[in-house]
Amino acid sequence: MKKNIRIAIVGTGYFSQFHFDAWRRLKVDVVAICSLNENDAIYYSNKFNNCPIFTNFKKMIDEIDLDFVDIVIPPKDHLKLIKIAANKNVNIICQKPFTNSYSEAKDAVNISNKNNILLIVHENFRFQPWYLKIKTILNSASLGELYQVSFRMRPGDGQGKEAYLNRQSYFQKMERFLIHETAIHFIDVFRFLFGEIETVFANLSKLNKHIDGEDAGYIIFNFKNGIRGIFDGNRLSDHIAKDRRLTIGEMVIEGSNGTLRLNGNGELFKRKFGSNEEFKINYKWDKKGFAGDSVYNCQSHILNHYIKGKTLFNSAIDYLENLKIEKYIYKSDRMGRILKIK
Repeated sequence: MKKNIRIAIVGTGYFSQFHFDAWRRLKVDVVAICSLNENDAIYYSNKFNNCPIFTNFKKMIDEIDLDFVDIVIPPKDHLKLIKIAANKNVNIICQKPFTNSYSEAKDAVNISNKNNILLIVHENFRFQPWYLKIKTILNSASLGELYQVSFRMRPGDGQGKEAYLNRQSYFQKMERFLIHETAIHFIDVFRFLFGEIETVFANLSKLNKHIDGEDAGYIIFNFKNGIRGIFDGNRLSDHIAKDRRLTIGEMVIEGSNGTLRLNGNGELFKRKFGSNEEFKINYKWDKKGFAGDSVYNCQSHILNHYIKGKTLFNSAIDYLENLKIEKYIYKSDRMGRILKIK
């Protein structure tokens, strides 16, 4: 990768470590850091030639020449920072959850279009190696006619008063949690693997009384191509895995020629229709960074678009569909019926 791509990073919380690591390995120049945590900012600045540290985002944008700003903070202030960066014609990478709502996300897209800048959502789950491998298997049509997909999300990190406090404490105060913060990943993955979604039905609940938002629920998806999907999420339960945050659950894809299964260790297994035996699919992936180095893969993908003009999969305008589906999921839960995405 070119070494003269200049990026500033906003936020030094838990997940930023994966962004910093990926930019370093991609040989991108991190030329400024904006954070309210001075100690963390100094720590990361030391890794990037003692680049300047800011606590005021606008001051940083005004003073530093940038190609991109990478926003790695909770969604509360996304739109405010996007407006500031866009008005200075700085391209933007923004962490998910992307803004606070579908309407805010539309505002962000309109602002970026008006200023003719890139606005990209840092949605890394579709770049996890097991989903990339599943995509190639589905493209081969070896499963035959696809019937349905189910994903059981079981990270096991949501029990009791201390839930999420050791990593991302703001999770406890999110009024919309399971879907807006986590299931949004799987909305994107489902669209990536199986196409556009036509209808949703949702039943959501809160199991842990110490948090503000929902932390369990079912969603039934009907895809436009006839495939059915089930998302079954429960943050209090766990699943079998050496690292329960690797895949945070298990997927099963069923077709006329057989079944494909993803387990909690990122392993894939295929069983032919009518057989009682399944065989393991061997494929390589890197056990580094976050979840099979998916953050690195995502940021490499962004650079390949910016430098080489390759197709971009996670532009904010494309990501709006995920947030529209999310909006209908919450609406379906309130109304208790199937809703068509319009």
